[in-house]
Amino acid sequence: MNESAQFSYFSCLDAVQSATGPAPRPPGRPRFKPVDRSQQVWGVVDVERLIEEDHPARAIWALTGQVDLQPFYAPIEAVEGSAGRPPWDPRLLTSLWMYAYSRGISSAREIARRCVYEPAFQWLCGSSEINHHSLSDFRTAHSQALAQLFTQVLGVLSAQGLVSLERVMHDGTKVKALAGADSFRREGSLSEPLEAAGQQVQALSQDTRDETPRQVAARARAAQEREQRVEKALEEVHQLQQTKSGPKEKEAVRASLTDPQARVMKQPDGGYAPSYNVQISTEASHKVIVAVGVSQSGNDYPELVPAVQRVEQNLKTKPAQRVVDGGFTSRANILAMDAQGVDLVGSLIDKEPTNANTDPEFCAAAFTYDAAEDRYRCPAGKSLRAVGQSEARAGVIQYQYRAPKALCEACPFQGRCCPKSLPRTLSVAEEVPLVRQFREKMQTPQAREIYRQRAPVAEFPNAWIKDKLGLRQLRLRGLLKVGLETLWACLTYNIQLWIRLCWRPSLAGAQN
Repeated sequence: MNESAQFSYFSCLDAVQSATGPAPRPPGRPRFKPVDRSQQVWGVVDVERLIEEDHPARAIWALTGQVDLQPFYAPIEAVEGSAGRPPWDPRLLTSLWMYAYSRGISSAREIARRCVYEPAFQWLCGSSEINHHSLSDFRTAHSQALAQLFTQVLGVLSAQGLVSLERVMHDGTKVKALAGADSFRREGSLSEPLEAAGQQVQALSQDTRDETPRQVAARARAAQEREQRVEKALEEVHQLQQTKSGPKEKEAVRASLTDPQARVMKQPDGGYAPSYNVQISTEASHKVIVAVGVSQSGNDYPELVPAVQRVEQNLKTKPAQRVVDGGFTSRANILAMDAQGVDLVGSLIDKEPTNANTDPEFCAAAFTYDAAEDRYRCPAGKSLRAVGQSEARAGVIQYQYRAPKALCEACPFQGRCCPKSLPRTLSVAEEVPLVRQFREKMQTPQAREIYRQRAPVAEFPNAWIKDKLGLRQLRLRGLLKVGLETLWACLTYNIQLWIRLCWRPSLAGAQN
């Protein structure tokens, strides 16, 4: 059929269809393929192809194959050739927890659920189902092994040239505890819950209701755990009372029934909540976390020296320079860092004491000093001679000057200068040379520029582990377990740096 004949044929066909309309639909309801969710489907799954070649789960698995995980394997009692159910491979459980934290997942139950349907978790566990109890127990059962793993990862990063201790920034952040503010009780309020918990445990042992042995055991275990928490809270109250002096202060001491070791701390938003103080040291070159610790102190001042010790423990050397904010900068810390050979850069804030009983015209600033005679002269012309000196606090020498009592008694300004005690005594605080040198150093442009670099480095890991890794509120209780949870998060942070700076570039180079 030539082209003119084809054109004529189709033109005629279009004309007929336009005149008669579309073909009529057969009678009956529309027919379609239904969705049948009651059926069981067998399928073939290629586990190796569940995730792409550059997926972070592959990187984590590769890294756990490079480090020595022997401390995790040492407690395993199952050996080849003997009876017993073998446990899960510690390399798998370690990889699962690190990948879960990188996704902001810190729940063992959630990890167990995702191992059933999420490709990355399926790839890691070989499409097997893992009980959440195994995951939960593993996270808290290997404190020394986890600390060694953290150090080994630092060694891997250091071998790649990503760790430098020339300058280390340090900062603390308050992380909310797994406890409510209304869970705190005084000593007197803890006796009643402790007695009730003991009675409940005894009643459960005599309970003969129609329950399975597993249900009875679960209820008994829950009651025993509650009794233990109350006992720990009472013990914590007694320990805190030993640090107080007055009876009213001891009576006001409280501890949480949920997490007795948690402390009420001020949050960044200005509110107060049960929390732990997480201390993180970050090297300045690539923002690698080189040390982490957890404290119950709401104040940062006492945490600087332990932080330096943790860095030295992890990397076998002290940081050459330590950069901190005003929360860590005190005269005592200035002296301590100098004694350890660490250059401290920080902001020293002074709060001068005031005497509310003294007239402003007779305050310490109104007295003039005679260096030749080492005496002070008051505004009324009376002379105060030196009577002694002492080290009132670290980094400060306190000099005492006193006027003769007879002169103060006869002075017409006695009521304005020293209304409550005679004679007038003047205390002059003078900083030791090391503190004065620190102040002079912090006035230089170089030190000010270094201090300006502190916030982008020191505060970045804090924000990352809270926002990206989901550590805004802890899931574990107790100082030891909280330290482990924080260490898992900081380990994951460092591994994410390794993936971005080392693993992906090397993978791209191998593919090219």
